[in-house]
Amino acid sequence: MSLLTRIIESKKSELESEKLRVPLRRVIEMASSAAPPHAFAPSLRRPDRLNIIAEVKSVSPPPGANRRGASPVEAARACAAAGAAAISVLTDARFLFGAASHLSDVRAAVDVPVLRKDFLFDEYQVYRSRGLGADALLLMARILNSKMLTTLIGVSRSLDMEALVEVHTEDDIRKAIDCGALIIGVNNRDPDTTNVSIDTSLRLAPLLPPTVVRVSVSGIGTRADIERLREAGFDACLIGELLMREEDPGAVLRRLIDG
Repeated sequence: MSLLTRIIESKKSELESEKLRVPLRRVIEMASSAAPPHAFAPSLRRPDRLNIIAEVKSVSPPPGANRRGASPVEAARACAAAGAAAISVLTDARFLFGAASHLSDVRAAVDVPVLRKDFLFDEYQVYRSRGLGADALLLMARILNSKMLTTLIGVSRSLDMEALVEVHTEDDIRKAIDCGALIIGVNNRDPDTTNVSIDTSLRLAPLLPPTVVRVSVSGIGTRADIERLREAGFDACLIGELLMREEDPGAVLRRLIDG
């Protein structure tokens, strides 16, 4: 059993417990009463700047890679002030060292769009995301069959929320496009081996139609990496570990943007 499979099995059990604590009816009510979402896709396609989604978190494996105890809210504010196009917030506690409360706290602290990053595979989680204040959410093509991916994209849009569909292979891209994805993120990290290289984005870039917003995710460490990805047609990059292992993630982001 792969690491990703083990994670999803654990998340299914966790979700069932959550549904017992907070029924679907209540989650839908929370989603309906949430403040209107910020527009996510347009913020990733501005031609006048480098469009960076800054990912904030408390800690990330391997141990010691990031600052333990870093405040996601503090980091989000710093990155937004430095010019981040959007903020990605990890909400999974067991595997990604995040928390649902981080999302709502970050949403209240910044004026840029906020993306929920978690292992999402059920309509309940989409409504929950909107209730927490997410403007967009990440859906992994790898863990969803075509019917469910189409459904979750549709539910997201019904809530005026956008879905960034994460892919890693040619098959993932075909699935994402067939299911109606308008924002596609190429994950440079292999979900099975955790090996990471931006060559994955560069190799898959020609398969992404110009009608979709193209995002390169993970493994981006320098301004030169960003420039290579822009030349390959990517509209935005999602960067996390590079920012969060420093005391001042905003300063790191500003240096990347300023060149």
